[in-house]
Amino acid sequence: MIELSGGPVEYRRVAGSPDLPALVFLHEGLGCTATWGRFPDRVAHATGREALVYSRHGYGASGPATTPRTPRYLHDEALETLPELLDRLGLHRPALVGHSDGASIALLHASRHPVDQVTVMAPHAFVEARTLAGIRESIAAYAAGPLRRRLAQVHDDPDTAFTSWTGVWLSAAFREWDITAELAGVDAPVLMVQGDHDQYGTTAQLDAVERAVRGPTRRAELSDCGHLPHVEKPEEVLGLVENFLRSRVGADDLGAGVP
Repeated sequence: MIELSGGPVEYRRVAGSPDLPALVFLHEGLGCTATWGRFPDRVAHATGREALVYSRHGYGASGPATTPRTPRYLHDEALETLPELLDRLGLHRPALVGHSDGASIALLHASRHPVDQVTVMAPHAFVEARTLAGIRESIAAYAAGPLRRRLAQVHDDPDTAFTSWTGVWLSAAFREWDITAELAGVDAPVLMVQGDHDQYGTTAQLDAVERAVRGPTRRAELSDCGHLPHVEKPEEVLGLVENFLRSRVGADDLGAGVP
């Protein structure tokens, strides 16, 4: 645990070379350190890099988040909490790996702070109808019981973690949330990964990110894959991320996409 200005945060580090940019893993809207499983370890070991995995406030064993959340909660994490955490742990110019909400946080952070590379899986750059429909379905699953039981295994306060996330996304104030204009500040290389059966978003998100950022991009659209590419297609995603992190090719090659 580390005490930040917003309260305690749980984190885990994987050893790696101090000469390479560290990996920082940013979890989804209902995730935490535990829900990444061993994926961060596998990426770290495959690339020789150190990795940091942490739970945002209100998730896992971290201290509670400020509730109710505002439509700027992802900005707050990207521009306030994450920079504080990285500074406290002595990590500079990291390579960010974000999933879903964590992907949005990664992009927002990279738009204002220097980073080495950015990998985003199932990113959100604006609010889609499919995202809202998927969240409404998750509310039904939570009320039925199984989803709550799964979340209770990894979160100290699963009810608040769930209701604060669904509440802000389904609020009228969040309907106009759109970060595409801000992504012009991203000049680092970006790898984008999206499943073709993602219940929370479509490839329109990748299109938006690709148009908005100034850095070179790669994109990978995975077949027969939902919202959890690193869980559903672990070997394929590991290969994509490892190849991207090891690459030092030019912008023209990156822009051509993943072979």
